[in-house]
Order: sequence, then C-alpha cells, then structure tokens
Amino acid sequence: MDQSLSQAKPWEGQFAERIKTMRHSATRDLFGAAARDDMISFSGGMPDVRVMPEDVLRVALEGTIADKGEALQYGSTDGREKTKKIVVELMKELGVEHICPDDLIITSGAQQALDLIAKVFINPGDTILVEAPTYLGALQAFSSYQPNFKSVPFDDNGIRVDLLEEVLKEIGPRGAKFLYTIPTFQNPGGVTMALERRKRLIELCREYEITIIEDDPYSRLRYAGEHIPCLRSMDENVVYLGTFSKIFAPGLRLGWVLAPQDILGRINLAKQGADLCGSAFTQIVAEHYFEETDWKATLRDFIATYGSRREAMLEACEEYLPKEVHFTKPEGGFFLWLTLPEYINTDDMLQEALDRGVTFVPGSGCFADYQHNSMRLAFCYEKEEDIKEGIRRLAKIIAEHLESDKPQD
Repeated sequence: MDQSLSQAKPWEGQFAERIKTMRHSATRDLFGAAARDDMISFSGGMPDVRVMPEDVLRVALEGTIADKGEALQYGSTDGREKTKKIVVELMKELGVEHICPDDLIITSGAQQALDLIAKVFINPGDTILVEAPTYLGALQAFSSYQPNFKSVPFDDNGIRVDLLEEVLKEIGPRGAKFLYTIPTFQNPGGVTMALERRKRLIELCREYEITIIEDDPYSRLRYAGEHIPCLRSMDENVVYLGTFSKIFAPGLRLGWVLAPQDILGRINLAKQGADLCGSAFTQIVAEHYFEETDWKATLRDFIATYGSRREAMLEACEEYLPKEVHFTKPEGGFFLWLTLPEYINTDDMLQEALDRGVTFVPGSGCFADYQHNSMRLAFCYEKEEDIKEGIRRLAKIIAEHLESDKPQD
C-alpha cells in the first residue's frame, strides 16, 4: 500500500468551528426527490415561471443582448443605478416614500442580503430575535455566525408581541442585535401580522433599541383580504429586504436591501469581499422587463394562478385532514403551516411520504430550537388536481401516525 495514501489529509481538523453550526436546507435536500415524474411536491416555494409569456421574456432578453457592452461587464458593488431606480418605484407602490437609489444595494437574491446582514451584525454569542417558526434560509444564514437565538411564537395574527415584550424585558435595552421578521404571508407559517401588532412591534423595538430586519418576499402576492402597510413604511429605521424572485424570476438571483446609511455602508463593504459586484446581465434583464413589458399584467396572471391553487389546497385540507390537525389559512404568499399533536414527529413521516409520491418540509428545520410536530406545505407549483391528490395522500399518512404514535394511557 502506498504510504502516502494512509497519511492524514492536511485539511483534517482544520475546518472552522462555524461549520459545525451550519444547517442543511430541507427544501434543497428534497429537490432531487421532487423532480420525479410521479412526485407531487409541496416542499419547494418555487414560483411557477411556466406562467411567464415567452414573448414578454423575449423582450427582456433581446434588449439585454443589445446592451451586451454593459451586460457582460463588471459593475458596481451596490448595483446599477437604473436597477435601483426601478426598486425605488416598486417601494413607492408599497408606501415607502422619500427614498433614492443611494438608499439601497442590489444583492444576489434576498438570501445574500441575509448573509451580509449577519456578517455585519453578529459576533459569536450575540443574541438575535426570530419568529418561531421562521424562514429556514434565514436560520442557515444566521447560524454560521454563531448567534444565540431567542424565538418568539406567532399565532394567526402574526408574532405574539406580548411574548416579545416579555423577552425584551428579560434581555434589556440593546440586548439583541436585531429582530428578524417576515410580517406579510410569513414563510413558513403563511400568517400576516395584524396592523396593531406592527405598530406595537415598532414601539417595542424603539423602546429597547433593537434593529428590525423586515423580509418581504410575498406582499405583492395577495389573494384575499386588504393590504397592510409594510414595517418600513412605518419606520425609516427598519432594514427592508426585497426580491425580484416572486414577481419576476428566481433564477435571476436579484434582491435588494434598503437600510439607513450607517448600515448600508457596512453591508456594501461586506459585499465587496463576497462577490465584488452582482451580475450586470441579470440586472439589465430586469430593467428591460420592468420598463418595456406590461409586467403588472403578468403579475396578475401569477396571482390568479397561485390564488386558485391556494383555494384548492385549503379545500383539500378541509376535506381530507384529520380534525386533530390545525392549518393556517393564508391570504397570500406560497405556504400553509400544519400543526399536529405534540406526540407526532413529522421527520418520521417524510420517507413514507416520499414512498407514496408526495413531499413536504418537516417543521423542525424552521425552528431555532427543535420542534417536531409541524410541517410546511407549498401550494404555488402543483396544479389544482395534483394538489388535491397530494393532500389526500398526506392526510392518510397523518391519520396512520395519529393512530400508531398515540401514547397509551
């Protein structure tokens, strides 16, 4: 045997401690299974880009090719001025006035913004506040910087601000680096924070000097109910994350962060070390799309498609799920959240579900602390008839576990 092959590899024992705290994405781990022809996937929150008209997409791409001198070149770290002007107009439609392109940075999706915020704010051991459950991608981004998570549950009206106040009293002023929230059509819960709770949340964070990070991917995808103002429109100190993924195309990897200049300058510095600059090509594609097509008509088509699928999933849940299962009834976004009796572990159901041709995201990955009796279902991608069949399959598995796993008296 070649002696060199038996020697220890030079990287053994050399990995950073932070890698031990990094989390897997249950959604990404399930992508391979979800690609099977016989699989009904409720796991990925994937926009149905099949709805996008080809002629609309052609306008954006042909315009970008004509601009190849800029599209194929390096750009500035903070993003193209023209792209940022489009974002400014999008933000004005959400009630965020008196901002300019210099108030924001274009990022590689809102996911990069989460990582950059974590890099700028978090030292190992720092406390950050999150909803319970919360977006698993945010937990991934934050956990690599080794914070101490404090979780605040939500109900059907959003984060429990009464419980948040108890946490803030415990940790005191500036006791957390920031509070991360998805107030509108929350991922994974599907719930929306009521207006009065938003006002109280801002009051509490002002009182205790806690920065609010508002993640807002879904607010333009409303299928029922009335619009509720975003937190950033109510307080200019809120750090707002937006994305083109849900209103155009996730494959472009385009998002933005709107923040006070003190924060923005540090994010810009962190971004220089991460990627030097984002893709000019994808930014120019977005510019042509939003300036030269009737993108609002396309968005209405998306909304009609997702709204119909939401109705199909809610109806199927009412018809098939056992009465012991609670599920949220979102007015927009992509997700329903199922809560089962505490003796159920949905991690244990996943392989059975895959074997029977349906996927979901176990809820355990969406908690900073381990909780196991919930699951996230995405209604955005499958057609109505498949949604109904998928819920029927899943309900059968749940019913079996409710019987077999029930503690004996």
